Amino acid sequence: MKQIIKTLLLASITCFIAFAILKFPMDATEASIRGLTLWWEKVFPTLLPFFVIAELLLGFGVVKFIGILCEPIMRPIFNVPGVGSFAWVMGMASGYPTGAKISARLREENQITQIEGERLVSFTNASSPLFIFGVISVGFFVDEKLGILLAVCHYLGNALVGICMRFHGRTHEQNTQHSTKQKISIMKALQEMHRTRLNDPRPIGQVLGEAVLNAVKTLVMVGGFIIIFSVITKLLFLIGVTPFLAKGFQSFFHLLSLPIDLALPFLSGLFEITIGGSMISHEATDNLLAQLVVVSFILAFHGFSVQAQVASIIANTDIRFTPYFFARFLHGLFASLLTIILFKPLYLNRQVFDMEEVPVSKGFQQSIWTDFIRVLEQIGPLITFFALGVAIIVLYRRKQHK
Repeated sequence: MKQIIKTLLLASITCFIAFAILKFPMDATEASIRGLTLWWEKVFPTLLPFFVIAELLLGFGVVKFIGILCEPIMRPIFNVPGVGSFAWVMGMASGYPTGAKISARLREENQITQIEGERLVSFTNASSPLFIFGVISVGFFVDEKLGILLAVCHYLGNALVGICMRFHGRTHEQNTQHSTKQKISIMKALQEMHRTRLNDPRPIGQVLGEAVLNAVKTLVMVGGFIIIFSVITKLLFLIGVTPFLAKGFQSFFHLLSLPIDLALPFLSGLFEITIGGSMISHEATDNLLAQLVVVSFILAFHGFSVQAQVASIIANTDIRFTPYFFARFLHGLFASLLTIILFKPLYLNRQVFDMEEVPVSKGFQQSIWTDFIRVLEQIGPLITFFALGVAIIVLYRRKQHK
C-alpha cells in the first residue's frame, strides 16, 4: 500500500509539472535558459578543475597521504578519518556538491565507513567563496564587506555541524575503536601514498582521461538539476503555490520579529539559492540584519536543487540522505545565530572604521570580484565546450578499444 501511494504521488507531481510547462511554455523556456546559462558560464568552468584534481589526487594516493597526516586532527574533532579533511577543504574551496562527490568516492574506495560517510557529507558541502563574495555580497547587496560576515558564519556554522554530527551513529560503532593518540608520521604517509599508487595499474593517460570523464558526467548531472529546479521554481511562483505557502511563513517570521516581506524570498531560496538571494537583496526593507539572517539560512540549507544533486551523487553508495538533510537545518540554525552575534563586530564596526579612513581600496576590492565574474562569463562557455569535447573523445576511444 505504501509503495502504491508513493507511485501515485510521484506520478501526480510529474503530471502537474508537465501541465504547468504546457500552460506557461514561454516562462518555462526562459527559466530553463537562465539555468542553462548559469551552468555553462559559471558552475561548469568553476567546478571542473576541482573535480578533475580531486580524481587525480585520489588516484595518485595524495589523499591517502593527507589522511594519515590529518587523522590526529579529524578523528577527535569530527570522528571521521583524516581523508575527510580533503573533502572538507575541497568542499569549502569549490562549493557544493564537491564535498558530497569526494565523500562518495571515498566510500566507494572503502576509505570510510557508511556512518563516517554520512558524517562527512553532512558538513563538507558549503558555498564557495566565489559565490558568497562575488554573487551574494557584491552582485546582490553591492557591498563586499558583507562577504566577510557571511563567509565566517557559513564556514564556522559548518564546522559546528561537523562537531555535532560526530555523535551520529555512535551506537553502530560500539565495537569499533579508533585511536586518537596517533602520532603524525610523514614517512608512514609517504609509504601509504606510494602503495596506493602502485595498487592502481592504470597508466597516467588513462587516469587523466577518466578523471575528466567522471568530472564531466557529474557536472552534466548537476546542470540538469539546476535547469529543472529553475523551471520548477518559476512555475510554482506563476501558479501561485509559492505565494500561498509564503503566507504561512509570514506568521512564523512575525514570531521571530523578522519582516514578513522576506517570507516569499525565503521560500524561493529554499528551492534555489540564487533566486532567493537575489529576491532578498532587492526586498525594500531597512532591516539589513534580518536580510542577512535569512540569506545565511538559505546558504546553509543549500536549497532543494543542491540537495537533489547530493542525493543523486550518494545514491550509488550506502550513505543515507536523511542525516545530510537534518544537518542542513542544523547548519541553517547555527549560521543564522552566528550572523546575529557577529553582525556588529564583523560588519558594523568595520563600517565605522572604514568611514574614518580614506576609502582608497573600496573600488579596487569590489572590482576584483566583479572583474573575475565578468571574465568567467566570457571564457566559461569555452571551457565548458572544450571539456565536453574531451569527454566525447575519451568515450569514443574507450569504445574503440572494446
